[in-house]
Amino acid sequence: MKRSSRWNSASFPVAIFALAGCAHIDDPTGAIERKYFAGGPWQVTVQIAAACCAANGFASDLYYPMNLGANNFKHPVVTWGNGTGGTSTGCDYFLRHLASWGFVVIASQDGYERNGASILAAAHKMVDENSNPGSPFFNKLDIYHIGAVGHSQGAGGVVRAMIDSTTTPPYPRIITAVPVELPGQRFCFCPPGDVLDTAAVTHGSVFFVDGSADIPVSPPTQSPQTAGEQSIEAFYDAVPTVDATGQPNGVVKLKGTLLFANHNDIGGQPQCLPGTPFCDIGVFGYLGYPTAWLAYQLGVDPSAQAAFVSGSGEMFQQWSHWLYVQSNVQ
Repeated sequence: MKRSSRWNSASFPVAIFALAGCAHIDDPTGAIERKYFAGGPWQVTVQIAAACCAANGFASDLYYPMNLGANNFKHPVVTWGNGTGGTSTGCDYFLRHLASWGFVVIASQDGYERNGASILAAAHKMVDENSNPGSPFFNKLDIYHIGAVGHSQGAGGVVRAMIDSTTTPPYPRIITAVPVELPGQRFCFCPPGDVLDTAAVTHGSVFFVDGSADIPVSPPTQSPQTAGEQSIEAFYDAVPTVDATGQPNGVVKLKGTLLFANHNDIGGQPQCLPGTPFCDIGVFGYLGYPTAWLAYQLGVDPSAQAAFVSGSGEMFQQWSHWLYVQSNVQ
């Protein structure tokens, strides 16, 4: 299948020049991005260390709509993966935003989530809560629509959690992952067998998100001479869309690079906190399309798919502030 890309490396400087005097980069552009950039209709509550403890022993933080199950709504679950040494409170603004759109977010307090075990265990915890008559989440969750979103080390963890969720019955699979600022393989100081290879993704969907200023850790592209998956481009390309027999496996994939964003901008509250390294523009740019992707993939708003259709979706348009956009969404 021929891939469609909004930008190539030659056009990137032109894009920066063209946008330099225009609307602020935090401003959403298309109708779907504007919708999901805004706060959702649900009031949000936060409980730190509320869910204790998942199978691996870590407590978890919860971000969820106050009026759970209103109008018989079943809330999809999002399990969050922290960056190295991080906590969910470091991305509080982003996680509250997701909860305002009806998602129940569970965030393990594990700060070293490379292998995805804590992320997957947290998802399983919410499945258990849905069947527990003493839980406020009893019969209020859509346990067949579970997503995973993570930052940096946690970005690798959410992909791993989705991969491993294929072999962990009786729990449902994680069906979509949104790795934000996924570090290149060279940053995994671990045994070779523990290095993330996205060729192992064989179900679900992935939206790879990075920032154009995050060249050292999560660059958008890499030269042909660079070995391994060291960029968002390489991780995206490695995700197979056919099985071992050459038949389509149904895996959906998308990637996009947010203009001017750096490695830690998703932790803006909403702007970058003073002294935060590698934070340049804050969180606003991350609110729209990642939330729309979850709404599309987790059954909340199928019409949000239109933002991501290869070649014609909002993210591909010249006025978008997303670069190097590719997808196989039809």
